[in-house]
Amino acid sequence: MNRTVVLGVIGADCHSVGNRILDAFFTDKGFRVVNLGVMVSQDEFIDAAIETGAAAILVSSLYGQGELDCAGFRDRCIERGLETIVLHVGGNLVIGKTPREEVTARFRTMGFDRVFMPSDDLEEAARLLASDIDARGAGTGA
Repeated sequence: MNRTVVLGVIGADCHSVGNRILDAFFTDKGFRVVNLGVMVSQDEFIDAAIETGAAAILVSSLYGQGELDCAGFRDRCIERGLETIVLHVGGNLVIGKTPREEVTARFRTMGFDRVFMPSDDLEEAARLLASDIDARGAGTGA
């Protein structure tokens, strides 16, 4: 099964430490990580997913503007031919103390398959990522 994932920090967010930790962690778990770094646009994520045949895109945002930066992401993926791509998002996604359930609902409505908070267990995130990829049969086949 395809285990290629595209990872990056979306928008104008330049928080890089967590991105490097996620890269090392998912690589150690057997995923092929294509790390785009920080300040990544939606189209840069999608271009990389198409070029690498990725099964998933992992979007990180820590500066509280994730909701704005991620709006329309699933629709853009579909427009570009990535109907089956797995989309996960995580971090400090909104400004303020918004309940987890509300944040999750907002991002699920936007088409993200999973929504993670900074305190979530990475082992569980890796298990869920593998499960979602297997269930979706995702990947562009490149």
